[in-house]
Amino acid sequence: MNAERLRVRILFVIFIGVICYGIAQVLGYNTWILTLAGGWVATIILVLEHGFTRISIERLIVGVMGLGIGALFADLLLYPILSISFLKPSASYILVLGNVIFASVGLTVALRKEKEIISFLFHPGKRSLEREGGGYKILDTSVIIDGRIADLCEIGFLEGTLLIPQFVLVELQQIADSSSPNKRTRGKRGLDIVNKLQSRNNISLKIIDDDFPDIKEVDGKLLQLAKKMGAKIVTNDHNLKKVAKIQDVKVLNINELATALKPIILPGENLKIVIVKEGENPEQGVGYLEDGTMVVVEGGKRYIGKETEVVVTSVIQTTTGKMIFTEVKNQAGKRIARKRESSKGR
Repeated sequence: MNAERLRVRILFVIFIGVICYGIAQVLGYNTWILTLAGGWVATIILVLEHGFTRISIERLIVGVMGLGIGALFADLLLYPILSISFLKPSASYILVLGNVIFASVGLTVALRKEKEIISFLFHPGKRSLEREGGGYKILDTSVIIDGRIADLCEIGFLEGTLLIPQFVLVELQQIADSSSPNKRTRGKRGLDIVNKLQSRNNISLKIIDDDFPDIKEVDGKLLQLAKKMGAKIVTNDHNLKKVAKIQDVKVLNINELATALKPIILPGENLKIVIVKEGENPEQGVGYLEDGTMVVVEGGKRYIGKETEVVVTSVIQTTTGKMIFTEVKNQAGKRIARKRESSKGR
């Protein structure tokens, strides 16, 4: 809430208090009690107004439906019972209490089943997509700029309807208009990927205008939209996935998919690799697999710039990925032969 809106709300409470003070004087009531009561009522109204503006119209409708159905069940159940003679004197109290209890239960159940009810009432098309194994998938800025999403959709690996919110396109446009050449390139690449996705007939893509003006950060808007539509978020942002997990929003991370699809390499396997630079330790060389995995080659310094056959000695998993340690094959053979000779001499 900004300062201007806060000032308006404070003035509203003071205004109501002043009116109540004047009414109390005219009617001869206790002025301070009526003024405080008026201030409290105004405050409660403002709190409810602030809460309702943050709730989507769909959630509000679901809540009202839950209250109404709960109250209806209470009346249907209690009216026949209250016709019993000895309960008639307390009928009004029992009826009020029963309505409050049943309406509360109805509201709680409706809000817990909110996604299913909203899907049934407001997004009937989404149910057929989910039955077919598809569903809505919201693309964030990082995964659009990355570009691999287009290839995944092209080969049919990613099913369902892709959604790109208008606020994501605005962020891409801002990046493309940045003064930084690197950011400009990334932004333009993202916009090109969007055009590429739109031009493919086999890809279901929709640009949607849903927005949440009260939420400034794009990640927050994405999470709110995903909860509203029961959709998954497709991203490369590790931190966004952490927050989404806390808020019970499903996320598909392209980087994690690429890591999971990397081939398993075991010690003793042979690889052919181009050694491109020196390693940290003396006589080490460094090369890379096609998927970008770093390969450290003991004794590989002399082979820089050449394709060399190496033998895997160990594989280490780090926070940033795998590192493979190897040695040149002919050197590994000589080392094994020396070990055998030394063992025979013993």
